[in-house]
Amino acid sequence: MSHTSASGSLPGLVMPIPSPRGVTFDLDGLLVNTEELYQDVGTELLRRRGKPFEPELLDRMMGRPQQVSLRIMIDWHGLNDTVEGLAAETKEIFTSYLDARLAPMPGAVALLDRLAAARIPFGVATSSGPDFAHDVLGRVGFLERMGFVLTCNDVREGKPHPEIYLAAAGRLGVVPKQMLVLEDSHNGCKAAVAAGAVAVAVPGGHSHRHEFDGAAFIATSLADRRIFAALDLTPPEA
Repeated sequence: MSHTSASGSLPGLVMPIPSPRGVTFDLDGLLVNTEELYQDVGTELLRRRGKPFEPELLDRMMGRPQQVSLRIMIDWHGLNDTVEGLAAETKEIFTSYLDARLAPMPGAVALLDRLAAARIPFGVATSSGPDFAHDVLGRVGFLERMGFVLTCNDVREGKPHPEIYLAAAGRLGVVPKQMLVLEDSHNGCKAAVAAGAVAVAVPGGHSHRHEFDGAAFIATSLADRRIFAALDLTPPEA
């Protein structure tokens, strides 16, 4: 691919993007709208306990493994619950939301189509667990398209630690600087940057408030033409 000068001149870029040889996607709030659903689950969990789900609490929880994020929630509000108890309650509420409301994020299908056609390998690196990740990806028809799905069970340290993105580069067979990572949260973007990958932030909903230090640019969605240009792909029709 030879598009560095073209992508480097696009408005909004803070650094030239080298020709990526592989792409890694976050899952929640990036490929599918589960981050929005998680926020509704958290609101309901705390409503049942007479507590608010403040934006600051959501910031602390976003992009982290469930065990960590639920512990943050417990400590934040001094709840008498256990992580295991909240996890079980979360699963119960969340399943009903998935059945009714799960959907791919804007631009996701077109981007996967273009990557597959160009034979650029791609996969997922998520803080979620394997059962959940495979279920969600399968429901929207993405699971069989992924070259790999890395979850919290595949690493010792969760995001913002870079371990999962270093592992993703290994699965793609590239050095981290040859990998483009698409992330919607501060913690996820921080992990990608720390791994040495080219990070592109794609905030949605609440994460528009986040800082994305080190990101090549902040995209409007997965349909952002700058993402396609960085990958030397034909963008979707406007």
